[in-house]
Amino acid sequence: MPTLERIEAFADDLTAIRRDFHEHPELGFEEVRTSSKVAEMLESWGIEVTRGIGKTGVVGVLKGNRPGRRIGLRADMDALPIHEQTNLPYASKNPGVMHACGHDSHTTMLLGAARYLAEARDFAGTAVFIFQPAEEGLGGARAMIADGLFDRFPCDELYGLHNSPFHDHGEFGVKKGAAMAGASFFDITITGQGSHAARPEGSKDPVVIGAGLVGEIQSIVSRNLAPTHPVVVSVTQFHAGTAYNVIPETAVLTGTVRYFEPEDMALVEQRLRALCAGFAVAHDCEITADIRNVFDVLMNDDQRAEDLLAVATDVVGAEHAQLKDDVVMGSEDMADMLRVVPGAYCTLGHGGNVALHNPGYVFDDAALPVGASFFARMVEMRGAAA
Repeated sequence: MPTLERIEAFADDLTAIRRDFHEHPELGFEEVRTSSKVAEMLESWGIEVTRGIGKTGVVGVLKGNRPGRRIGLRADMDALPIHEQTNLPYASKNPGVMHACGHDSHTTMLLGAARYLAEARDFAGTAVFIFQPAEEGLGGARAMIADGLFDRFPCDELYGLHNSPFHDHGEFGVKKGAAMAGASFFDITITGQGSHAARPEGSKDPVVIGAGLVGEIQSIVSRNLAPTHPVVVSVTQFHAGTAYNVIPETAVLTGTVRYFEPEDMALVEQRLRALCAGFAVAHDCEITADIRNVFDVLMNDDQRAEDLLAVATDVVGAEHAQLKDDVVMGSEDMADMLRVVPGAYCTLGHGGNVALHNPGYVFDDAALPVGASFFARMVEMRGAAA
């Protein structure tokens, strides 16, 4: 069965919705306009809506016309703090904020499925549409769960997807078991002694100390972990100083650790703290490290991954739906939801050619009916499952 004909019929509406979201991006827990638009559309289609779950999250519930399973479908809504450089006519109107990860497309796909299912109401069971805030490292999934998401809206199975410019248009991929890395974020603060730039001997220069620490951090993985253990440590920010002629008092380094095994994360954390302590002694300064878990390892349930593959095959054909073997070092906080409800998370390829989290990222709207059909068929096929 190809992309659903009814969804193809309103594909232009989906494009308009997605581009409106793209033009008005909002950061995590600030998705006031986005969540309001989502709730209003769901309500206009006769879907029961609850707002404000996990601050700005929205849940819609739609019952079918016969008994069956409760199928949860999840999409994220937040954008990134990136200044868009696409020159699109619908480019972001919010300076410094951009849908550079395509969450606007995920939200639109799920809305498309909701509209289709609400129009016909010809399915078994119950569809639970979960629109999540703050996926980009701010803990939106955990916030919704803490707010009673699955106590208030229980699900038998849970599914989600992420667009991928790295795969062919309309290609679905899913991996059983551990599929995406867990992640911890770190903030390292170096407090030295400031001085005039002409008198460095009177300083404890946090810039020099920080530069050395960055280099040593790169040795944690290469010299402490076997190459068969997938771990990535990245320093992504270095903040220090405000003037040409002043050696600053402080410097701040931030970054992430990506991992699959808890013991690997524990080793990296131990080495990070040891390096900070050693540099503090060596340079007679103060260094503090705040290291905190942000994402769990995303674990797809083996059977649910097979079920997802069957639905994807129904929509795009067996040649475009594949079980994958490779893990992804990126992280995804649907992992927290999948620890509560068995389910699976997949990728959907589209015709973009710029990486995610890039100011030039462009989503291919032709993928919207494909994703919407996938979500809709998930309810139709899995809601009726024995």
